[in-house]
Amino acid sequence: MTMKTTGKEGSNVTFRYKQVIILRADLNMSCGKAAAQACHASVTASEKTRRDHPSWWREWMREGQRKIILKVDSEGELLRREREARDAGIPSALITDMGLTELPPGTITALGIGPAPESLIDKITGDLPLY
Repeated sequence: MTMKTTGKEGSNVTFRYKQVIILRADLNMSCGKAAAQACHASVTASEKTRRDHPSWWREWMREGQRKIILKVDSEGELLRREREARDAGIPSALITDMGLTELPPGTITALGIGPAPESLIDKITGDLPLY
């Protein structure tokens, strides 16, 4: 599904690329912690895409860097989505916390997928709820 939106000046923007960040809801991270983990996932996955699929990255940047934040209820579910992204050839970044604040060191917290064509990402994450 290609998403259209209307900008400030009334111009239509069609989004064909997006990035999805998936957070683990079972960790009950504070808002700040969740935001930091989502940022780590976004930046790291974006850099991988820039390196491995530069045309995807350029189009995503041109369109306005659309990001969707979703959630899963377990580490196992997050790892499954990471495996599916990898198998589909979509750059992804699995984030492991350093344990400096509220989580034990080594806790897997987030997954960034893409940016990539929306149709590819939706096959992997289309059934997940918003965070």
